[in-house]
Amino acid sequence: MQSEVSSAATRNGLRTWISTLLFWPYLLISSMVLFAGALLLFAGSVAFDRRRALLHLYTCAWAYHYVWLLPLWRARFSGRERIRSDRTYVLVANHQSLGDILVLFGLFKHYKWVSKRAIFRVPFIGWNMMLNDYVGLLRGDAKSIEQMMQECRVHLRRGSSVMMFPEGTRSTDGEIKGFKHGAFTLASELALPLVPIVIDGTRDALPKHGLMLDHPWGLDVRVRVLDPIEPRPGESAGELSTRAREVMIAELAAMRAGTGRGPGQG
Repeated sequence: MQSEVSSAATRNGLRTWISTLLFWPYLLISSMVLFAGALLLFAGSVAFDRRRALLHLYTCAWAYHYVWLLPLWRARFSGRERIRSDRTYVLVANHQSLGDILVLFGLFKHYKWVSKRAIFRVPFIGWNMMLNDYVGLLRGDAKSIEQMMQECRVHLRRGSSVMMFPEGTRSTDGEIKGFKHGAFTLASELALPLVPIVIDGTRDALPKHGLMLDHPWGLDVRVRVLDPIEPRPGESAGELSTRAREVMIAELAAMRAGTGRGPGQG
């Protein structure tokens, strides 16, 4: 029995190393090629596609194809129809790992990412984020935060939803941490529906610290889009944040229990 366990651990360790050593070079090479396509699409559409919806759709396919290629990964989405193409939303998701970003592109819905400003300097990937007019943020910098909020207001008023991780950083244990109020301030101020999105499973593949694909085979990632939450008259950003976080925590627990029907999933 002990030898079987040891043999299984060896196989899993070998798969982890092989998948990791193949994935990151492929990410670099493919990003170079796909960025060239993004440049061509940007040049051909910028004159008539003010929101850069076509480029974002291309970016969704670019990012999500890495999930398709990872062996035996399975990303399951539910509730995508709650994000309607004729409405504008503030989208908020919990954050377990860098894999969340790739998976959320699989929604194939139009929105602008809010992301750390440092990511915009990453060759090809960050440059494409600039082409998409995504929103950069320097965490902890009051001036940068206010600039981010203003850019989000502009996008929202133009009809582009925005996507944020309200925890502000990746969770180390996969549980939902406290929320910052930026997304909820925008929803309250502009009277826009807030859409909570719950992700589970990505932490098992790519923990917060490190680049090893710890669970490259047979990973089950689940994404649940919950019912939009309408801000109430006179409701503060903190109160709206508490409502959304409670719903997301309940849904994450329900997903892990195998029911997946927490509040807002009637």
